[in-house]
Amino acid sequence: MHATSTVHVAEPEVSMPLPPASDRKTFSRAIADIKEGLAARQLWTHLGWQDIKQRYRRSVIGPFWITISQAVIALGLGLLYSQLFNLPIQVFLPYISTGFIIWGFIQGCLSEGMETFIANEGMIKQLPAPLSVYVLRTVWRQTLLLAHNMIVYFVLLIIFFGALDDKYSLGTKTGACVPDKFCHPGLSWNIFLAIPGFLLLGLTACWAALLLGIISTRFRDIPQVINSLIQLLFYATPIVWPVDQLEAGGARDSVSWALPFIKANPLYHYMQVTRAPLLGEAVSWTSWAIVGGLTIVGWALALVAMRNYRSRVSYWV
Repeated sequence: MHATSTVHVAEPEVSMPLPPASDRKTFSRAIADIKEGLAARQLWTHLGWQDIKQRYRRSVIGPFWITISQAVIALGLGLLYSQLFNLPIQVFLPYISTGFIIWGFIQGCLSEGMETFIANEGMIKQLPAPLSVYVLRTVWRQTLLLAHNMIVYFVLLIIFFGALDDKYSLGTKTGACVPDKFCHPGLSWNIFLAIPGFLLLGLTACWAALLLGIISTRFRDIPQVINSLIQLLFYATPIVWPVDQLEAGGARDSVSWALPFIKANPLYHYMQVTRAPLLGEAVSWTSWAIVGGLTIVGWALALVAMRNYRSRVSYWV
């Protein structure tokens, strides 16, 4: 017998390919979600229209009930508060009406934005759509309501154009302009500054609904806390009362110490950049800077939340 030797030849090592890195928690995926949501414009605009139609189905005048109810509230409170604050109705009624219109948009975006993912639970689990679609649906619905309510503003603008077209004040009983203190220049081409104001407000509404929607989906007690805070901010924001009266020489300058706290309220500046141009009031560049800065910071926070938690929303709802 011949002895045979077996030689073991070492096989070359084969490197196994590494699994692709997950891109779920990246800013690129978060930004892509927003881009895909904007591209699905037909979907969220259609859903927003359907929400309005569903709310007023079988109604004779449909969404114009929104306009009527807004006009009744503005007229009633305008007549009441004009007597309480000793202000001329021709300048105060447009002021309080426009304030309620813009506040309704802000409140609707915040309160419904917190529930945007919870309310769309069925669609999120069945329809493979970007999360931003549901945020855009909410903001678009509130924009439609805002457009209906703006009819009240245009009617009042026609009626009281003569009073708003000249210099006026909301700090004195007669509405007379006080130079170097509080004197609004009146309506001019600056009215078109309301367009970038509304654009910044809409951008803020989107990031607020996105950020608060994610947080509220995870922690269901947050909407109750935020809604209580919204009620508090309503009274701390000059909506039904004019801030001019708190200025030195105003009808209520005895509480002028509250002005720094009022102007520290971000909603005050959002009201300024949207309402003031519509009423012929001058807007401070401080308000524009604060609103622009809050828009940038807010979107940064929203993108961080989308980066970390967008994949978990479908499990939380």
